[in-house]
Amino acid sequence: MTVATIRELARLADVSVATVSRVFNNPEVVNQETREHVLRVAADLGYQPNESARTLATKKSHMVGLIWDTDHRRPGWRHPFLQEILIGLKTALSARGYHLLLLATSGSEIPGPDIYSRAVTRHNLDGVVFIDNGRQDPALHHLAASGVPCVSLDRPVSGPRATYVISDNAGGARSAVAHLYARGHGSIATITGPATTRPGAERLAGYREQLAALGLPYRAELVVDGDFYLAGGQAAMCRLLDLDERPRAVFVAGDEMAVGALRAITEAGLKVPEDIALVGYDDIELAALVRPGLTTVAQDKAGFGTSAAAALVAMIDGTAGEAPPPTVLPTRLVVRDST
Repeated sequence: MTVATIRELARLADVSVATVSRVFNNPEVVNQETREHVLRVAADLGYQPNESARTLATKKSHMVGLIWDTDHRRPGWRHPFLQEILIGLKTALSARGYHLLLLATSGSEIPGPDIYSRAVTRHNLDGVVFIDNGRQDPALHHLAASGVPCVSLDRPVSGPRATYVISDNAGGARSAVAHLYARGHGSIATITGPATTRPGAERLAGYREQLAALGLPYRAELVVDGDFYLAGGQAAMCRLLDLDERPRAVFVAGDEMAVGALRAITEAGLKVPEDIALVGYDDIELAALVRPGLTTVAQDKAGFGTSAAAALVAMIDGTAGEAPPPTVLPTRLVVRDST
């Protein structure tokens, strides 16, 4: 199979090689009629620009790194909420001409605060997206301070070209508690996310804020630690069921945990919502499929990807000037049969 060359494309389009190069590397400097003509001829010819040459010409690799170092004993990458975030991020970056590269550190690498910065240099990355791993990570702050375009999801970060995207976690938690109270529940428990993560800490804070706003007491025995995973939610719900006075309603800080809580309630011979009402968080696909359907706080999952991609590309292209301000995405309550 013969690969079409840039010279062949230029000859067939009756333009110079330099014009073809500008069409693919700096299209904004080529008038629309010429650009569209070259692209039509390129499509007919099956021409694909040489990425290595393109990188040299633009000084950009059009590659973005994704960093999420997590505990490999947990199925982190398979978590449904994360999957939806990754799909949205990849789609938004692809629409802007960028590829997403998963960066995984290995035991053979020399650890240190510059481990991510070294990965950026090694792979010639234009920018990085970082997903909160729940741990204090000096390497993230080193990377943000280095001037590499960097967007963090669910964790604040600052730097000359660093910003972050986060949901209104506390507001979503307040809406969940207010909804349960409006349904006549005065004894409202919560299964939290990990306190080391920003979402876990903020959703617990929102829970406490709304209890206070409603004049309800905060009871430590009604607050059980979770981990954002199904088994953790089931175990936490079992602890609540073992209380002398079990709660009539539970706000669960993640849908996968809420599904685990639903399993624990069912296995105890109880019913949702007749015996215990449940509200989750995230609005993953499974929330609408379980029975009863799970009332939940929906996050703007697509917004995570589009906001992160827009901010990152603006910093890479230099159109943002300084780092864009952080993005706080709104949440909304989706009412189903579990309440």
